[in-house]
Amino acid sequence: MTSTHRLPFSFPLTNPIPNPLTHPDLLALNDLHREEDLLRNPFSFISWWNAINQTREAASAAQKTAVPDVPADTATLLGPLSTPVARSSLQRLTYLYESALVNFPSSFKLWKAYLQMRSSYVLGKIIITKRAGGKKKLPSMKEALEDEKEYREKWDGGLDGTVGWEEWKSLVSVFERALMWLPKMPRIWLMYFSVLSHPSCPPVLARTHARRTFDRALRTLPPSLHSRIWVRYLLHAEEQGGPALVSIYRRYSAVDPSIVEYYTSLLLNDTEPRPLEAAKLLLGLARKAAKGEYTSAEGKSPYQLLSDWIDVVEKFPEQVGLSLEELENEPEISTNVDAENGDKAAYDEDEDPRSSKKQNIERIVRKDGLEVYKDQAGRLWSGLSTYWVKRGEFDKAKATFETGIASVLTIRDFTQIFDAYAEFSESLISALMDALADEDDEDEKGETEKEVDARMKEFEELMDRRPFLVNDVILRRNPHDVQEWEKRVALWGDDDQKVAETYTKALETVNPRRATANFHRLYVNFAKFYEEGGVTGEAEKDLDSARKILEKATQVNFKAVDELAEVWCEWSEMELRHENYEEAIRVMQRAAVIPKNSRISYHDQSLPVQARLFKSLKLWSFYVDLEESIGTVETTKAIYDKILELRIANAQIIVNYAAFLEANRYYEESFKVYERGVELFTYPVSFEIWNIYLSKFVKRYGGSKIERARDLFEQALEKCPEKFCKPLFLMYAQLEEEFGLSKRAMNIYERATQVVKDEDKFQMFTIYIAKVAANSGLPATRPIYERAIEVLPNRQTAQMCLRFAQLERKLGEIDRARAIYAHASQFCDPRVEPKFWSEWNAFEIETGSEDTFREYLRIKRSVQASFNTEASYIAAQTVAARTGTGVPSPGPEVETDAMASVEKQTKGGFVAAQHETGLKPQGVNGDGSEGAAAGNEDEIQISDEE
Repeated sequence: MTSTHRLPFSFPLTNPIPNPLTHPDLLALNDLHREEDLLRNPFSFISWWNAINQTREAASAAQKTAVPDVPADTATLLGPLSTPVARSSLQRLTYLYESALVNFPSSFKLWKAYLQMRSSYVLGKIIITKRAGGKKKLPSMKEALEDEKEYREKWDGGLDGTVGWEEWKSLVSVFERALMWLPKMPRIWLMYFSVLSHPSCPPVLARTHARRTFDRALRTLPPSLHSRIWVRYLLHAEEQGGPALVSIYRRYSAVDPSIVEYYTSLLLNDTEPRPLEAAKLLLGLARKAAKGEYTSAEGKSPYQLLSDWIDVVEKFPEQVGLSLEELENEPEISTNVDAENGDKAAYDEDEDPRSSKKQNIERIVRKDGLEVYKDQAGRLWSGLSTYWVKRGEFDKAKATFETGIASVLTIRDFTQIFDAYAEFSESLISALMDALADEDDEDEKGETEKEVDARMKEFEELMDRRPFLVNDVILRRNPHDVQEWEKRVALWGDDDQKVAETYTKALETVNPRRATANFHRLYVNFAKFYEEGGVTGEAEKDLDSARKILEKATQVNFKAVDELAEVWCEWSEMELRHENYEEAIRVMQRAAVIPKNSRISYHDQSLPVQARLFKSLKLWSFYVDLEESIGTVETTKAIYDKILELRIANAQIIVNYAAFLEANRYYEESFKVYERGVELFTYPVSFEIWNIYLSKFVKRYGGSKIERARDLFEQALEKCPEKFCKPLFLMYAQLEEEFGLSKRAMNIYERATQVVKDEDKFQMFTIYIAKVAANSGLPATRPIYERAIEVLPNRQTAQMCLRFAQLERKLGEIDRARAIYAHASQFCDPRVEPKFWSEWNAFEIETGSEDTFREYLRIKRSVQASFNTEASYIAAQTVAARTGTGVPSPGPEVETDAMASVEKQTKGGFVAAQHETGLKPQGVNGDGSEGAAAGNEDEIQISDEE
């Protein structure tokens, strides 16, 4: 016999309810006083509660030192009841609680404490995980299930369900009695569910009895409390699995559809998966979500739900979908439509989880996937193909791949399908080769080798077709893409027949008004194809076919006039390449026919391009180049004249026409063309024409037609903006200097300094001064300097003043130079223009006296004070940073530093001028020593600052 059959006691310990008559050891001598008090006050709840607490505390203290009286393996089975103290404590507490409940049968507090006590001796020590953060008020069922799993109570130990079956049954009977008295208390129900969910709970109680208990709770409690019951009920169903899981979740999903997605994952992860039911549920959700009747609790889109359905189909193809034979025998399904509102019938067997009929996967993918989610065609087609591959229907899978590739519109979808197709082909070939290696029968081996060769050939063809398939995808998306048609032509390589077919199909397919850029190149390249004798040039050259193609191209209403002009030009060039010069001229004559109504607008999009072709400058430019090359001077002049009459010429045409006439010694006519050009255009275009015209005229006639040249220059300067007149003035002045009068040249320079823009005035004054100095001497430049100082901006004024001062110093006018420095100082911040002040400082040291130097310092302080503003100082810092020099700090330190420097250089006196004037500063002897200064004794001493 095992140790469990030699237990020193027998279960149940609490049934029948122990009392002093049946169990004399329940009461000790020290308990008699308590019992007498309870007999005297049977309806005093406090007395009963105190008695129970005292007994419970005494039992807890005794159990801490208790030792099991059975072997270790048996103690594990008995759990909390492995010690004699625990068993006697259970009986004593049961006796007290039962006695109290006789007087207080409706006390929730008493029943709850009693049930917790009884559960602790059967279930073991409870372990409760503390919740982190607050609890959601109204969580979704999935979140509630996750929380319940994480924070659900757990137990350490527990009475074995087989050994302690009678005690478990007794505990359940106690819960049933409690629910008989308090059926509306959810806490008691939840405690009861904890007992039934215990890992050691006997299967008889944990399965059928538990499910019926959950159902009784739902029938008994009000609907507002059902959510608390359903959480435990659904967890219990997950633990049980099998039919119970399906039955319970089906009942709840009828009330709360948000749990269906979670339910499908349970169906697929169960010990006995039910993929058909999961697929039908997911398909139903995807269809409802697409109609807006369902919102995913997990935030999934309708397409994601359909994608989950495809994943199930790929994983369980045999259990979910119909085979090819079943599809052939399946009758056609007619959609029941309500004649009034056009709604489909409510029932659909593909969505009914209770139906055992498998799904028509291909029809569902096409109807609910490809027709609705056109942007996800790649995933849908590859999923359908994978389904057929896993069912072993390789030919059907291949046909599905081909259909998908031939229907998708994006490169992404194509790549998905093609990669899956290539992977399928490789895996199939690998499987066949493995089978070939294991094959022993020669006949079977030969058949397998043939199949391997066929599959290898198909795979190679598939790889070779990939560029064409990609091109097909792009052309399906936009059949008017000219560049893709050109790529398709290039893909055919040297296959002249396919190239010709491709060009023909492209010209038939592309709509000229919707085509991408350079549609005319298709016609041109097609014509060159015939002209050159095919791609390789080995075929016979067919100019007649090329001319027919170009003739047809001239009738096409292109989007732009330039495209039609390109066609005519290419046609003419083709004739030139074959030395058909007269034919080339005739082609351009046909193209350049001017209609009677020549006032048509070139940009009028309502007119066809053929009606606006005569105003295409590209066409006329090519025509005139052709005439210059192989025509006569007269015909070329006629073409140029037509261009000018149509008023479509640009400046380049004018210049080319004039150059052509000049090359043929029609000088006067070339000058007339320039004059027509300056009449046609305004500035700035006419400036370039004037520039060329005047230079050509001066070069041609020099001073022989000086008056005419002057008129032309005056005419050019009359309306010339100040931005462009500087080169014209310089050219005009140079003309007068070389062939005219010097005085007129100086007047032109004078005018230029008044007219040119401000940025050019400084340079213009510089040139003017240099010319005047060369012609009239340095003194004659003084009025020009004075006017420049009045006109120029402050910064340039300072530079001009420096030059003016240097001039005066050269002329020996020291006082005039000093006055110029003083005038320029108001424009020069000492922190920004240190060069000016250093030059003035050197000037004063060389030529000045002590008084003039003090005046220089006073002016410098005054100027610095006037510039001593925050913005000015920031500007000074910026300039100093650019030049790499430091910014001296403002204030009296400047004066101190300057004076100290001067005193250091003069050793307390003053440096005499370099040019000896015969005068000595006061207080200095001829040998440089200090002498006694003669002065008035009564003179009042006043400082410079005062």
